Amino acid sequence: MTLTPVITEHWDSPDLYTIDGYRRFGGYGALASALKQDPDAIIQTVKDSGLRGRGGAGFPTGMKWGFVPQNDGKPHYLVVNADESEPGACKDIPIMMANPHALVEGVIIASYAIRASHAFIYIRGEVPNALRKVANAVEQARAAGFIGSNILGTDFSLDIVVHSGAGAYICGEETALLDSLEGYRGQPRLKPPFPAVAGLYASPTVINNVETIANIPYIIERGAAWLRQFGTEKSPGFKVFAVSGHVNRPGIYEAPLGITMRELLDYAGGMRDGRKLKFWIPGGSSVPMLIEEHLDLPLTYEDMAGAGTMLGTGTPMMFDETVSVVKAVTRWLEFYKHESCGKCTPCREGTYWITGMLERFEHGHGQEADVDKIVHVCTQIAGRSFCALGDAAATPYPAALKYFRDEFLAATHTSADEQFDPVASYLFAGAAR
Repeated sequence: MTLTPVITEHWDSPDLYTIDGYRRFGGYGALASALKQDPDAIIQTVKDSGLRGRGGAGFPTGMKWGFVPQNDGKPHYLVVNADESEPGACKDIPIMMANPHALVEGVIIASYAIRASHAFIYIRGEVPNALRKVANAVEQARAAGFIGSNILGTDFSLDIVVHSGAGAYICGEETALLDSLEGYRGQPRLKPPFPAVAGLYASPTVINNVETIANIPYIIERGAAWLRQFGTEKSPGFKVFAVSGHVNRPGIYEAPLGITMRELLDYAGGMRDGRKLKFWIPGGSSVPMLIEEHLDLPLTYEDMAGAGTMLGTGTPMMFDETVSVVKAVTRWLEFYKHESCGKCTPCREGTYWITGMLERFEHGHGQEADVDKIVHVCTQIAGRSFCALGDAAATPYPAALKYFRDEFLAATHTSADEQFDPVASYLFAGAAR
């Protein structure tokens, strides 16, 4: 399957990040077309295209826009989640660096469709270069008359605020992001109510990922049928895949949904130093790992779900035979333990318990009884936490155990005088804070 550069098509143009460079390739033409249409027609076009959220969950974008109540007398808001913090995920930041005006144009069109007069782009604070590129693109669009009052002579007005986060992974969760935007500590909210009904400032809010919004100008310009010629029926379109890990050419590869990991791996030059693939993760550390036998599965939302994992952010990480699964899973759990906001007990306490026991395995002091005990702790977290961070923390170990149980058993120490002590295990985890 061949690559299909659309969002990435002109990334080799050195001035694409400027408004002049973007307009040279037809930029903001879709906006002019969109403003001549009824907002509901824009929503219908996005629904017909089948575009699914590119932030991980894959929820239909047009359907999400359609949830916003109309004629309710409340202000509507669009929020772009650009807080890309998932270990292994790096595709939104390159988009903002290379093609920020596609994002800005998409924000304007989406705001018009949901009848929002204010939009916010929430960017991870540790990437100041992306923050500057997007802020500069917003100001250039404002100077050109694409942002502000009576855009292009219509009665549509919009203001866009570029907001810098403080580096908390939890703020990638949509309701924690809203709390952060409102000036509070970023912690997830209990749902319902959902953001489409009571989001930012208790008003209807749509929250979309950077890549999702960057698709909008191309869909409006070329039509829903154009997008559906790529991908599959349930996963239409193309995807910005960021391939990383032990490959010869890590980088960005924009391809149709349905391409296989083996094909992407060929584009990435194969495994580094000719080593053998040990395991891989399709979309960030929060999705279950796969192994070599899954390389020929189509990278779609439905096929990944059928394999017991998720497409997630579409940022595959490849690991060769030199990697210790025990150490890799431990590092991921240490990350989730550190980034847990502490609001709910299952995530706050569970991540410490799992990490403490895993660190024993890492140093060869695990107990055979702990192998299945960690699975039990994971089941007490998954589906019981306020947000998906708990689910993410409960995901890596069971998947790793499915394929590499022997590696965990090899890291056990089974002397009779060293039995599992839950209090000691908890204290061990606490000492690692």
